Amino acid sequence: MATLTCSASDLASFLNTVNDTSSAASYLCSRFDTISKTLSDTSFAVNTTYLLFSAYLVFAMQLGFAMLCAGSVRAKNTMNIMLTNVLDAAAGALSYYLFGFAFAFGSPSNGFIGRHFFGLRDVPSPLTDYSFFLYQWAFAIAAAGITSGSIAERTQFVAYLIYSSFLTGFVYPIVSHWFWSSDGWASPTRPDNLLFGSGVIDFAGSGVVHMVGGIAGLWGALIEGPRIGRFDQSGRSVVLRGHSASLVVLGSFLLWFGWYGFNPGSFLTILKSYGESGGHYGQWSAIGRTAVTTTLAGCTAALTTLFSKRLLVGHWNVIDVCNGLLGGFAAITSGCSVVEPWAAIICGFVAAWVLIGCNKLAEKLKYDDPLEAAQLHGGCGTWGILFTGLFAREAYVGEVYPGRPGRPYGLFMGGGGRLLAAQIIQILVIGGWVTATMGPLFYGLEKINLLRISREDEMAGMDLTRHGGFAYAYHDEDDSSQKPAFAMRRVEPANVFFTPDNQSV
Repeated sequence: MATLTCSASDLASFLNTVNDTSSAASYLCSRFDTISKTLSDTSFAVNTTYLLFSAYLVFAMQLGFAMLCAGSVRAKNTMNIMLTNVLDAAAGALSYYLFGFAFAFGSPSNGFIGRHFFGLRDVPSPLTDYSFFLYQWAFAIAAAGITSGSIAERTQFVAYLIYSSFLTGFVYPIVSHWFWSSDGWASPTRPDNLLFGSGVIDFAGSGVVHMVGGIAGLWGALIEGPRIGRFDQSGRSVVLRGHSASLVVLGSFLLWFGWYGFNPGSFLTILKSYGESGGHYGQWSAIGRTAVTTTLAGCTAALTTLFSKRLLVGHWNVIDVCNGLLGGFAAITSGCSVVEPWAAIICGFVAAWVLIGCNKLAEKLKYDDPLEAAQLHGGCGTWGILFTGLFAREAYVGEVYPGRPGRPYGLFMGGGGRLLAAQIIQILVIGGWVTATMGPLFYGLEKINLLRISREDEMAGMDLTRHGGFAYAYHDEDDSSQKPAFAMRRVEPANVFFTPDNQSV
């Protein structure tokens, strides 16, 4: 490759004779070509660095999930839930490497499933690189982490291994292929035959990630049934409080931080101009706007939950506020790149009420989800998909999904109902697909006694019976759940109480 340096003496030899203009032109062009290639290499390097940094942020959300889950369960199950979060990442890495990435993004393929790049064969290629795999793997294990929260405190360890590998290696990749691969039947980046002339706009995964994880958790929790003591004999709800609000808040902040890789990072690149080069507006501006819409939706949902729960139950509850915050984030994830900041406030406000309504419904149906994962991710994710079909702005849709003038946009923004129709199709097919795959899996595990732990183990706590001891070095004389005689007794409503360390037994 020619060097980037050039001096007057280099050109002098060509300019001494009038007839040597061709050599001078070739010399100058070689330098310009070198500059062009160097700038191209720099562009690839900057975009890859941006994607890798976003992948690290999304992976850091696993720590947020771990802290949130640990704080939301009772102290006697802390080691178990922490181990399942590690397992989601570890088992998910192998299954996504071997099968999942190929099923999701193995182009060229058909509209249903990918069929190349198994075990990252032929990677890197002009179609993909290692950094893209890492980013997508972080998304896959996020979906598995959502599911683990729904079935916490009562699930056998082997069941986590099986469902986590199956979800990240097959169920989730198929859905991401449909909506994110350029070959997917409902993808907005297909070269032709777009669904309703639009394709589904699920930019960062309100449906692909949150609905998949939430619905999978819904079926797991339904098939297992509620935890012992969650509802008394008359059917009244009994609160089984998590043991650490501090861990819940820490986990929520870590998830908030990671969401800036989840949503803005889904652009995949940052060095892209909109219109003529050299201006102040480009993809970097859209990335900033996406971070703003994400922030506003989450914060609005948190404040709405704060005051709504104060009116409904009479006190300020930090756990509810954290869940409301995360519900706002889950909802805005679909349309974060194509809506105005003011619309994100509407998204967050409605998401808070969706979560409150889903929790009320769950209580009436005697559905037990220790982290409200199905309600939060499934319910708010569903609202987020619909929200995009209502509020997507024409100009932003054209920037994020270029090359198709006249593409449908939000119904309330004057774009007609075709995008909304596509979004409704997404909700239906994700619900059907996850039900058809994860429902039978959990049912089969239940039938062969591999899903739920024994009554004795559940009463004593899985840290003691399955993991060799408690997560915390403490001894509480008043904690009757640690006494073998209590663990063997049937729990009646009168036996449900709270110990000084805020455990319910």
